[in-house]
Amino acid sequence: MVRLGSRPRPRVRSRAPLTLAVPALLAVAFLLMPLVGILARTEWGDLGSHLTTPGVTQALKLSLLVSFWALGLSLVLGVPLAWLLARVEFRGKALVRSLVLLPMVLPPTVGGVALLLGFGRRGLLGPWLEDTFGIVLPFHTSGAVVAATFVAMPFLVISLEGALGGLRPGFEETAASLGASPVRVFLTVTLPMVAPGLAAGAALTWARALGEFGATITFAGNLPGTTQTLPLQVYLLLQDSPEAATSLSLLLLAIAMAVLVGLRGRWTTGARAGAGAGAGASVRGLGAVGDESADSGDRPQASPDSVGDDSARPVPPDKWSLHADVTGYNQLTLDADPGTTIAVVGPNGAGKTTLLRALLGLTPRAHALLRLGELDVTALPPHRRGVAWVPQEGALFPHLNALGNTAYGLRAQGVRRAEARREAQAWLDRLGVGHLAHRRPAQLSGGQAQRVALARALAARPRLLLLDEPLAALDQTTRAHVRHTLRRHLDGFGGVCLIVTHDPVEAVSLADRVLVLDEGRTLQDAPPTEVTRHPRSPWVARMLGRNAWPGTATADGTLALAGEGRLVVADPLEEGARALAVIAPEAVSVHCEKPEGSPRNVWSGTVREITTAGSRLRVLVTSGEAPDLVAEITPQAAVELGLVEGADVWTSVKATEVSVVGL
Repeated sequence: MVRLGSRPRPRVRSRAPLTLAVPALLAVAFLLMPLVGILARTEWGDLGSHLTTPGVTQALKLSLLVSFWALGLSLVLGVPLAWLLARVEFRGKALVRSLVLLPMVLPPTVGGVALLLGFGRRGLLGPWLEDTFGIVLPFHTSGAVVAATFVAMPFLVISLEGALGGLRPGFEETAASLGASPVRVFLTVTLPMVAPGLAAGAALTWARALGEFGATITFAGNLPGTTQTLPLQVYLLLQDSPEAATSLSLLLLAIAMAVLVGLRGRWTTGARAGAGAGAGASVRGLGAVGDESADSGDRPQASPDSVGDDSARPVPPDKWSLHADVTGYNQLTLDADPGTTIAVVGPNGAGKTTLLRALLGLTPRAHALLRLGELDVTALPPHRRGVAWVPQEGALFPHLNALGNTAYGLRAQGVRRAEARREAQAWLDRLGVGHLAHRRPAQLSGGQAQRVALARALAARPRLLLLDEPLAALDQTTRAHVRHTLRRHLDGFGGVCLIVTHDPVEAVSLADRVLVLDEGRTLQDAPPTEVTRHPRSPWVARMLGRNAWPGTATADGTLALAGEGRLVVADPLEEGARALAVIAPEAVSVHCEKPEGSPRNVWSGTVREITTAGSRLRVLVTSGEAPDLVAEITPQAAVELGLVEGADVWTSVKATEVSVVGL
């Protein structure tokens, strides 16, 4: 808490060690001295006359023409090349990247010689260009453009590749799942999100092209009005008029410094644009792209009566069943009728998200032969499958507001702008965030952003809906409201919905079936009530709050536990059968002394942890005679027993309270 009127704490600044500070200062002085030399030797009184002579103005105009043409050519060729290097794995990628970097380390005059041997009249490609198209590059303005592009384009490629590398692929994958083609994804999602890196690379490219000298004079010559740019003019003036050369050098220096100061280091920080959840701040103010432009005006808050109203929801004209044969890391077959909701549960690494990505066609780890209704979509790209998903992080596009995000899928499918925005607003209203339609993702809380992401997926009219922990970021009250709204939508949904969740309440309340995965394979696929009564996975049993002990049936009717100890059960299994013993926490009794009487399973142990669970307490007891055991008791019982962490206790379980599930 910050008190009003209190002084802010002074920022603690670390002092650099002397052994590092002295060389660093010498380096600054070394770089600064030539610049100071230019400033000191400039004849300020004659600066105007030096810069306005006909030769200088002609060279300046030519330099601007060449540099802007070089920038345009670099954008046309360099942007696709940067995307290829950042997004596609292919043989020879290291070689291609080396070719991109080569002009940056190659002496410019050597670059000019290489251009002559490649594009000159006696070069490899030059004769063909002259005979076929009549194009002669050497000693022509177009040759100066080619030379400037050769040395400057790497700055654009490197800057943009870094920005693309820092952009999470989830944004582009989510856009594809909403029906956007790769080109649309690139233009409406990728480029706006890497705009800072692109702008930085473009500025550096233009500045480098403006100052190019060696490759230009070697390849294009030094012809006044044709190829004599400002750097070449400086070279000539040094021989006849050093004062004018100094003034012209000052002009080029000022332009270069203006570019660098304007960028303020963005050529190194631009790569982080879009990499984190707050990426919207880095692109805010750019404006939305295309028809999903941001709305600057506030929208009225939806009334409570309108939230959850499904009257405006379009009824799907078709029913879409699901059949999927998944191979690779995941090995399973999945069939579901239209309108079925399946909760996918399992421990971390079980293959839950991999299953969703396989159905989307987004991962090489697993491949799905997928049929939706009568349509086989296996060979279709993600944007044509009609499969929408909500990833764990939501992946809202930071350059679009909530309304633009929600309408994105509809617009990608060709819905008119006005209709798409009306339907998107209706979905936002139903999920209780309609009054936030004008806000960007950076202005939304985690729960609000998750509801917008859910509205965006539902508005896209999918055949198959994939939700990866869609309610995880919501508080309990909001989660209950959104769960109710989602349940109402899924009741009328014509396709199949898969929900990855770790919440047993969501699995029971939303799903018609629960699919339990472990190491990519199906352990159990049954209605929620069946999974709740007879879980076949220790992880699921623990998720439901039960004790779960795997073991093997013995000849004497007991269960030899996987860790240690034995468990007496009421209904013995056949000897050697693998089974899972499930014990409800409320069936575990806790005692200060060793109990006598009917309990047949009794262990001594130590209280390791006491936590609250609603109005009751959950007590974790560790024992050398059995696996860890959780008991659920009342606070009053805990007081009477004097339970504290580290206390020695006895636990007991009746054989009739043990449920045994064969594995």
